[in-house]
Amino acid sequence: MKQAALHPNAGIVQKLFTACLCALVLIGGNAIAAAPKHAQPPMKIADTVVKLPLAKGVSMDDAVQSMKARANELNMKLVAELPLSKQIVAMGETSRRIEIFQFCDPLTAKKMVEYDLHFAAYLPCRITLVEDAQGQAWLIMMNLDLFLGDPNLTPSLKSSAIQVRDTLNAIIKAGANGEI
Repeated sequence: MKQAALHPNAGIVQKLFTACLCALVLIGGNAIAAAPKHAQPPMKIADTVVKLPLAKGVSMDDAVQSMKARANELNMKLVAELPLSKQIVAMGETSRRIEIFQFCDPLTAKKMVEYDLHFAAYLPCRITLVEDAQGQAWLIMMNLDLFLGDPNLTPSLKSSAIQVRDTLNAIIKAGANGEI
């Protein structure tokens, strides 16, 4: 049988073809491996928070005092205050009011971190007072319900987390309504 005459560059073409084929297989395999098993629509950041406007007649200072009073009443520790807008102004920029208040139930925080170290990224719980571009003041905090669906939470730990959520909801509502 007579062998077909090969083009002088046939060896190079075959090697390039093989290399491209291997690359496609690798890229395709990685793309398949990286694809989520159950594609979910992307979550909007607004879907992860509780956001309340300050009621008419409630000043931002009133809201702060109301939150502090309610936290004290409910035995939730205010562990830090971060006057972010004051820092921004000190750096030579203008800023609408932005203040972050960090609240914590230390014993529940300890339990959550012992359960899963990843919870440390969310501690302490924060409520932010922020003024929007139209001058409306808002209180915003993370929606803690997102964590309550963890199927591995023990009943005791879930109960503690619900108590923290309910306390923070009471604090943010008191602030938004100016309840002292």
